[in-house]
Amino acid sequence: MKIDLKSVLLFMSILMIVSCDKKQEVLDVEIYETSAKGNKLSKIKPFSGDENSSTIKINDQKKFQTITGFGGSFTESSAYLLNKLSKEKRNEILEAYFGESGAKYSLTRTHMNSCDFSLSNYSYTPVADDVELKHFSVAEDKDDIIPMIKDAMAISKDGFKIIASPWSAAPWMKDNNSWVGGKLLPKYYDTWALFFSKYLDAYKNEGIDIWGFTVENEPHGNGNNWESMHYSPKEMTDFVQNHLGPKLEKDGKSEVKILGYDQNRAGLKEWVDEMYKTEESAKYFDGTAIHWYESTYEVFPEALQYAHQKSPDKYLIETEGCVDSEVPKWRDDLWYWSKEATDWGWDWASEKDRYLHPKYAPVNRYARDIIGCLNNYVDGWVDWNMVLDTQGGPNWFKNWCVAPVIVDPEKDEVYFTPIYYTLAHFSKYIRPEASIIEVTNSDKELQVTAAKNPDDSIAVVVFNEGLNLKSFTLNFLEKSVSVKIDSQAIQTIIIPAN
Repeated sequence: MKIDLKSVLLFMSILMIVSCDKKQEVLDVEIYETSAKGNKLSKIKPFSGDENSSTIKINDQKKFQTITGFGGSFTESSAYLLNKLSKEKRNEILEAYFGESGAKYSLTRTHMNSCDFSLSNYSYTPVADDVELKHFSVAEDKDDIIPMIKDAMAISKDGFKIIASPWSAAPWMKDNNSWVGGKLLPKYYDTWALFFSKYLDAYKNEGIDIWGFTVENEPHGNGNNWESMHYSPKEMTDFVQNHLGPKLEKDGKSEVKILGYDQNRAGLKEWVDEMYKTEESAKYFDGTAIHWYESTYEVFPEALQYAHQKSPDKYLIETEGCVDSEVPKWRDDLWYWSKEATDWGWDWASEKDRYLHPKYAPVNRYARDIIGCLNNYVDGWVDWNMVLDTQGGPNWFKNWCVAPVIVDPEKDEVYFTPIYYTLAHFSKYIRPEASIIEVTNSDKELQVTAAKNPDDSIAVVVFNEGLNLKSFTLNFLEKSVSVKIDSQAIQTIIIPAN
């Protein structure tokens, strides 16, 4: 049999072309980038390729936690500032947070009674020894917080969940008769449980449904500076198991979620050990709430994994984080990308913990923390104040902090900081009921997480904290695309549903 060499070579060439075409099938994506060089959720294009690219591979068959949502908090300070702005600027901010063209916040928080980001101390139960709370009233919220929430509800297409948290009971219920520190007197445990039920009714009457509670903001206290009320893990578990949980159940409100703890991650182990010790203790806890203030950069993955493994079916939600102990920088985008921000630990941390609190770039802190949380079973992430003024308030204690949106109410001016865009990379593109999925990443200098949305689209968030431009190949289902990410930049890459 005579072999035609030309035919064989032609056939082999065709096979190589077909093989190459198959290997090089392009993954269809949309890419949005925010960077120190000026991109703000800007749409960018893939590029042709780079032989030195690293590889990021997505596996949507391996799923982890289900996402509850992302968002920020309705505080009296933020609502007060919105009231001082023109209607146009107020609507611009609310649209930016809750509108389809904005960040599409899906999970929020608010405070019950006053907190540090209130204009003064106040309680819904001002009458001493009113054990049946006949004088309970949320009138303090009716000119600021409630209108802000209702306006946000009117703008939000998909709606959002609200978590409510008390900082302190009224002083008359406490052992030190003070707003700051002290503990709830056991004789008022049932009265305090009634407080939560009445709050639900009062907000329901305003047309607002509350999705869940945290039992107490920062039960370890805050250094006796502003509103606080202390619990040990056992005391909180006792209150929930024997008072709050049964009261909500009796009143037909057992669908409202109860989240325990609500403070820094390093203390998680002792709390979940107590909360989930027995079926009886765990019965009314729907999950655990955490804050990020233990460090400016450390995510505490071991603590997060421990809390998840202790009770895998329960929520694990970051309910508060902000750049604290700082006066915001006005219209200085680069400051938010520079390692100049400090926090409370910079001044006050013990010598053994001081290494956890270096100066750190605000954008880095947010991007690094949210990605780290999502990669360690956290299902929700809530920022602190949505709006603050150029001083970082108003705040009755003068505890100045940074918010994603800064305003000058006297000049009716608004500044969307890079933190706003950083948060939107998650909240806008990773929707409630999305599943975190497996990511394999060959470049350890890039921080990556990915989620599959309910509509089957996939959002991949990549953060390049470094000072060098990076390139990588994103692989999914035997398709790939080459991407460049600028130095000091965060990207969200959307893979549309098939």
